[in-house]
Amino acid sequence: MPHTARPPHADWKDWFAQKALPLWSTTGYDRARNLYHERLTLDAAPIALPHLRLMVQARQIATFCRAALDGVFNATQEALTCLHEVQKRYWQADGQPGWVFALGPDGQPSSTLRDLYAHAFILYAHAWAYQLTADKTILAVARQTTLEIEQIFAAPHGGYHDTMPPQDALHRQNPHMHLLEAYLALYEVTADSFYLERAHSLIALAQTRFMPTQTGMLLEFFKADWAACNPLGQNDVEPGHLFEWAWLLRDAMRLNPTHDDKTALMALSEQLFQTGLHHGVQHFCVFDSMTDTGTLRTTSTRIWPQTELMRLLADRQRNITDTTQAGRESTLLAGLTQKFFTTYIPPHLQGGWIDRCDANANPCVDHMPASSLYHIYGAGRENLHHNKHIQKGQK
Repeated sequence: MPHTARPPHADWKDWFAQKALPLWSTTGYDRARNLYHERLTLDAAPIALPHLRLMVQARQIATFCRAALDGVFNATQEALTCLHEVQKRYWQADGQPGWVFALGPDGQPSSTLRDLYAHAFILYAHAWAYQLTADKTILAVARQTTLEIEQIFAAPHGGYHDTMPPQDALHRQNPHMHLLEAYLALYEVTADSFYLERAHSLIALAQTRFMPTQTGMLLEFFKADWAACNPLGQNDVEPGHLFEWAWLLRDAMRLNPTHDDKTALMALSEQLFQTGLHHGVQHFCVFDSMTDTGTLRTTSTRIWPQTELMRLLADRQRNITDTTQAGRESTLLAGLTQKFFTTYIPPHLQGGWIDRCDANANPCVDHMPASSLYHIYGAGRENLHHNKHIQKGQK
């Protein structure tokens, strides 16, 4: 694939500031309810849905807080108003601890299920909202929510149930990964060991349960005792999650550089990166899923795994000392970014995106989910930071 002459970071700031963030803070924001829309059509019209999930609200709040802090785009008023509304309508809305899963069109809970994934993201939103505002009441909600998570979700064999009440007999790594992300974000803004201890407990769980040593993979699904669901070669692995965990482990070591296991955890991050790259990436594209022996299961793609690899590569560029390896990874990042800007966020969508593509890179969705913005901003933000690092080095 021919590469654009522009460096990978060059288009990110313009796209965020002039297209994506204005779109999703205006058309994507329901001012009558002070909540974000879950979906827009490909023509950027809001889509009415029976459920408005907590997870989506939390992701949008966090993203707009981050954009304001980064000086990329300021939609602070909408984000903080939404946070206030979300606290009022989702938190203990049925008189029980924790946050309800979703609201209906009438603003009342449409599902009172407790979902660990959603709780992780509301913590993450509170971390970024506190960094933006320094409002101590935001931290108080985060701490109480953390205690409620342990009260509601704790599982007998370690880790947490995905939902309460449970919807099946499986454990999943994914909500634990995002809970780790939230605890790291809270630790960064508070320096409170309360969150760091919980983050490292989740990392230890990942080391012992999620990542079988004989495969170098990260499994998705587990039995109640955290045993793999299937024999070797039949378990689900998502390359995007390999890259997401690799980045989180690096971030954990950035925040706690004196950790006793730093060398081992950095090696684990490298292993996940190399495994995902070897088995899950071809032609500047990250595929959706494979087995735990590296056999591709699907050649369709979603937008978020592309962003996770781009974020990780941009972060790695700041630390690589091997110039040959740095060159290879820079070339890969350039190719991924070019494909991303043409296939997943094409210009005609004016700040929107294609969430899913088939094996031939043709769109296979008719709408734009708001939840993708969290992933996209994470990748773009890391590329913008990479650009600052380059410019600093050139002075």
